[in-house]
Amino acid sequence: MNAEPRNDGPDADAVSGSGLHRASELLARTDESTAAVRVARLARRLAPAESRLTRAERTSDRVAKVLGDVRRDRPSAVREIGLASVAVWQSVIERRRPDPAGPVPATILFTDLVSFSSWALRAGDDQVLELLHAVNEASEQVIRAHGGQVVKTLGDGTMAVFVDAAEGIAAAHEAVGAVSSIVVNDFRPALRAGLHTGAPRIVGDDFLGVDVNIAARVCDAAGGGEVYVSDATLEQVDLEDYSIKRKRFKAKGVPRELQVFRVVPRYGERAQVSDAVRRR
Repeated sequence: MNAEPRNDGPDADAVSGSGLHRASELLARTDESTAAVRVARLARRLAPAESRLTRAERTSDRVAKVLGDVRRDRPSAVREIGLASVAVWQSVIERRRPDPAGPVPATILFTDLVSFSSWALRAGDDQVLELLHAVNEASEQVIRAHGGQVVKTLGDGTMAVFVDAAEGIAAAHEAVGAVSSIVVNDFRPALRAGLHTGAPRIVGDDFLGVDVNIAARVCDAAGGGEVYVSDATLEQVDLEDYSIKRKRFKAKGVPRELQVFRVVPRYGERAQVSDAVRRR
């Protein structure tokens, strides 16, 4: 008995190729269909949100970037599902991460209002809330503009962290200036700020550790309209950019050898020097 002839010639290849082509077209149509994209986007929204903490880019972050760039000019269910999957994976990893995490190099900023409590006792609740809202909004805008992360608000103050110490000092001075322009019922608030550079630990959405306490004590030592920094912060910046004056400093729980300085940026002086150099 003769065997059935094998159909593996050119015609078979054409049929196989045609089938793959039709499958590809079906997948493409499904990927761009309104219903599929809507469902995929819903799944992505339901996926856990990304962590607000600043960390080095993870491998999954790079995967998410690649997925986000796929067919960016067209709606894509595959892209949305892929991004949702990455978010779920990162959430699982975050839950398995030891808490507290390891130390994170950062410059820590604390601010608060001088003589606020005595004014608040005389002012009504509405005025107090109006002032705090204006102060917090002005401070947070400046902090974010300089690449900082607002960790939390503390009644009449703010805690923030920066990767760049110079940006932290600039933000502190700008926040002091911005707050000084606020007036509520003839009361003009005075903000003070303190910075210290160290390695706090991330615990949930907060930063904890000795370095955080030091930054808070440095802020407490400043007067209204002043910015104080520790010697650890000064080591991270170009000293020629600032007018510096060492201040007497002693606080409980702070290393005795810690030195604290009042700093004022030399924006005007540096600009004058640059102009003089260009004219030569």
